[in-house]
Amino acid sequence: MDSNFILVALIIAVALAFDYINGFHDAANSIATVVATRVLSPRHAVIWAGFWNLCAVFVLDTGVASTVGKGMVDLKIVTPYVILAGLLGAIVWDLLTWWWGLPTSSSHALLGGYGGAAMAKVALTQGVWRIFDALVISGWLKMIAFIIIAPMLGMTLAYLLMVAVHWIFRSTMPNKVDRWFRWMQLASSAVFSFAHGSNDAQKTMGIITSVLITGGYLETFIVPKPVIWAAYIAIAAGTMSGGWRIVRTMGARLTRLKPRGGFCAETAAAISILFPTYLHMPVSTTHVIAGSIAGVGSVHRLKAVRWGLATNILWAWLFTIPATAAVGAFCMLLIKVLVGKT
Repeated sequence: MDSNFILVALIIAVALAFDYINGFHDAANSIATVVATRVLSPRHAVIWAGFWNLCAVFVLDTGVASTVGKGMVDLKIVTPYVILAGLLGAIVWDLLTWWWGLPTSSSHALLGGYGGAAMAKVALTQGVWRIFDALVISGWLKMIAFIIIAPMLGMTLAYLLMVAVHWIFRSTMPNKVDRWFRWMQLASSAVFSFAHGSNDAQKTMGIITSVLITGGYLETFIVPKPVIWAAYIAIAAGTMSGGWRIVRTMGARLTRLKPRGGFCAETAAAISILFPTYLHMPVSTTHVIAGSIAGVGSVHRLKAVRWGLATNILWAWLFTIPATAAVGAFCMLLIKVLVGKT
């Protein structure tokens, strides 16, 4: 068995491990609202979310995978070691922020680690002054734009939906309204979990397809069927494992939710994820659901949202890409020292 095959197999295993951790880390996004409103127990909620994560495999294309795999980093300078270093950077950041209970973006952790590792590779082979040659600048500009657009869209849609619900049911007893929305929230949480799986699983597909190309096992960027299934199964399994520290932050500490609010937040977030997925853009489900929950809370009054906690979350968002880029670059340097290759 040749060393190239072993290396590629190892990186694919690490990529699927990241996908599992992504689901584990982002389980909070999929189930926080439905748990906070007590529509489902935590155990039933993660099974529900994981099932709908997996269902996305039957519907959507692999446009996001293509953007991640070849639209962010120049494949001409990518090697299996670059991808391995990027994955390690993302995994380290995801585990740290899970431990701290911060709902940061696994998507941006992956992209940051990948970009940082690629820039380190260029620095080692071509010189520090050429590090930005590793990046596809247009792809990064679009992604950075959606860091702002996606959560703002979620917040705005959630606010408008909440206002519409209050107006439509203004003459109905609140307890009766919440009984109806407990059932409706099952549907909205399913759609949101579907949207989460559709966007996030594709990021791992893009990385695995890239390593198959750089390893010489594929000639063109077409995601193989087994890769698609493996990525969706891994993220669904991770979601079913849950991430309870972040559930508490998202579902209870950011603002208080009732079933009608949970429905509005999940529906707004699902739309705000499916729209960029249609445009083949990777977005952060964490950013979107946090913005949507804040939008629901702000309908009552601005003080209903714990803006101090929201500020801490925002700082974690801002640091995710540079922090994971630094860890990815460090891993690339470490691989160079230990293996002698880049």
